[in-house]
Amino acid sequence: MSGSVMLRRRFLAATAGLAAAVTLAACGGGGGGGTDSSAEPAGSPAPAARPWSFTDDRGKKIELDKTPTRIVAQVGAAAALWDFGVRPIGVFGPHKLQDGSKDPQVGNVDITKVTGLGNVWDEFNVEQYISLQPELLVSSMYENGTLWYVPEKSKDTIEQVAPTAGVMLTGKTATEVIGKYEELATSLGADLAGVPEAKARMEAATKELAGFKDLKILMMSGGADQMWVVNPPEYADLRHLVDNGLDIVVPEKVDEGGFFQTLSWENADTYDADVILYDTRTQALKPEEMMKKPTFAELPAVKAGQLYPWRAEAPFSYQGYADFLEELVANLKKASKLP
Repeated sequence: MSGSVMLRRRFLAATAGLAAAVTLAACGGGGGGGTDSSAEPAGSPAPAARPWSFTDDRGKKIELDKTPTRIVAQVGAAAALWDFGVRPIGVFGPHKLQDGSKDPQVGNVDITKVTGLGNVWDEFNVEQYISLQPELLVSSMYENGTLWYVPEKSKDTIEQVAPTAGVMLTGKTATEVIGKYEELATSLGADLAGVPEAKARMEAATKELAGFKDLKILMMSGGADQMWVVNPPEYADLRHLVDNGLDIVVPEKVDEGGFFQTLSWENADTYDADVILYDTRTQALKPEEMMKKPTFAELPAVKAGQLYPWRAEAPFSYQGYADFLEELVANLKKASKLP
């Protein structure tokens, strides 16, 4: 495995609640939580008699005799599809917190109505997956051709069970990713009744972003011993923000892999910013934990109370992005240019 791939996965692991992925150690194939949905799909669109086809972001054309209804999806993909009216029967990836509540990454998915095949990195219960008799697996991709959260050790077996579809997140804008999920959901026969209203909300919030062009914004994620300054071009959500008027710090010395610059907490003041947006994902440090780092607590934006959440796992749906952008706009309206 190349150094750039390892670094990229290490960062994504540390900031997405994938503690086991830091070393990419094998954790076994134990199953996740959830209910047994092996009988019937939970609210999936009715099957169509005509042949079905879809070309994913790998350029792979999937062709089936009929529209698949028994769909298993990585949590990010499941969250997007759910908002578009598609109801997966199983999910894999972080969907349940230690207290049994939903992980934010799974969005509006009702985790009591899906089967959990794994909740952490490298955990995918292949036997349970087979028992679901899936007709399609859908996953996001950060690296071309690599389905996120599909373990390397069992990917060949998983690929043999049912066709797989990948949606690329890196190098695309949020609207492009959302459009791809909309295309997939439409092909699956989903009811898109709520799409126009959600799309209008997203567009309205997007237009407001230009009003904050004078604010210098730092996007970051915190770990125990270091912080990461994220690199906007590598993130679909940040590309959307930049393309629509926000001035986001671009790190000068991006680490190999392109996603971020790693800084020690002692160097938290490397970049000036009027506003800091912090990663809200499970494994990232919470504000109260970061405030214990003296150099961070003394940052002008932090002292001014201009520290706001970055919903880095917002579902790639119009509804998901409307919620994300409306919250961001409301917070930025409270902020001001610092001396």
